[in-house]
Amino acid sequence: MAAGSASADAGLIASLRGLDGDGRALFALRTLRMFAYGFLAVVLVLYLDAIGLDPFTVGAILTVTLLGDTVISLWLTTNADRLGRRRVLVAGAVLMLLAGVVFAFTSWIPLLIIAGTIGVISPTGNEVGPFLAVEQAGLTQIVPDRRRTATFAWYNLAGYVATATGALIAGLAAQSSLAVGAAPVDAYRAVVLGYALIGGVMAIGAWRLGRAIEAPSAAPTTDGIRRRFGLGRSKGVVAKLSVLFSIDAFGGGFIPQSLMAYWFHVRFGVEPAVLGAIFFGANLLSAVSSLTAARIAARFGLINTMVFTHIPSNLLLILVPLMPTLPLAVLVLLLRFTLSQMDVPTRQSYVMAVVDPDERSAAAGITGVARTTGAAISPSISTVLVASAGYAALPFYLAGGLKIAYDLLMYREFRAVRPPEEQARSSAATRRG
Repeated sequence: MAAGSASADAGLIASLRGLDGDGRALFALRTLRMFAYGFLAVVLVLYLDAIGLDPFTVGAILTVTLLGDTVISLWLTTNADRLGRRRVLVAGAVLMLLAGVVFAFTSWIPLLIIAGTIGVISPTGNEVGPFLAVEQAGLTQIVPDRRRTATFAWYNLAGYVATATGALIAGLAAQSSLAVGAAPVDAYRAVVLGYALIGGVMAIGAWRLGRAIEAPSAAPTTDGIRRRFGLGRSKGVVAKLSVLFSIDAFGGGFIPQSLMAYWFHVRFGVEPAVLGAIFFGANLLSAVSSLTAARIAARFGLINTMVFTHIPSNLLLILVPLMPTLPLAVLVLLLRFTLSQMDVPTRQSYVMAVVDPDERSAAAGITGVARTTGAAISPSISTVLVASAGYAALPFYLAGGLKIAYDLLMYREFRAVRPPEEQARSSAATRRG
């Protein structure tokens, strides 16, 4: 369907209005999930600290949580086109529910580790689990090529607004509970329970999706790699992208939103309600930037947009801990968020464009798992650094430097590999010339 509709209006408004019922349902699932992730990220480290865990243990739990999400997501996403995309979305939502319930009702470290490994918990405020890959593949299945990047921009905007709102409400709810005399552990536990409840609602919504989002039938193949990982002709480009994305995520994992919130709390004594407000504003700026990215990409191309908006955002990230006061640190952080997520809808659109249609879930899943794997390693290091006054700024420097290295490598490797809509524009321009 997508490839056959190249003449469709690629404008932002047309792309949003053109969504059918399944498209709107996928947007609703994204909104619910990202609200839950933002809701949890602001208080997760504070909650684990409140139940008596030391910084090293907190970092270890964050790491195994992300590693567990990686393994589960790899299996689910590489089999989603065979098992059914709807079923995989339901399974992921149930894993959210179960993980939230366990985290809320135990402080026993082995059980927390098991729940974090098997379940779906987002310590970063960003995507984890199988959802993103399957939803991207489903959306690409039901929208035309020319609308893909704009649709992904709206899709990410919905996520950013939801994450921002979740962060704000979690901060206000926790602060209100503390103000009326609730113990910190009880105030933060209520947020964790809210996360579990949203997982249950998502499972019901995912079950109601239609067959239009499912993968097209593929010809049988004897390629062993395809049987194991859902990839055939796309495996080379996916392998390169996976390596590069893991570098980017490894850098970002040094200072995810939950640890950034903790850093502001330790460095400036910021209370939960203020933390929620800060990350509400930051994620709103990310939401606006995702739409801007779609317009820039339509003119300059996906790779150029990814790289040349990401580099300055990471320079700003390096500057955050150098600011001497809270207002200046927040200002630089917010400036960073005006640029930092412009590469997200463009990156997602690019991956979907350069792989075969029946390999999209697997491609998005494998590249997503590469990102999760990279991000999983860093928190066990940076949690201890952030808690140590002498090294608290180091995660910002490591994150910014590694992410800039990724940008330069990405440009070198893929600037000549263009998606179909850019090839079509180039051919049309050549004919007119």
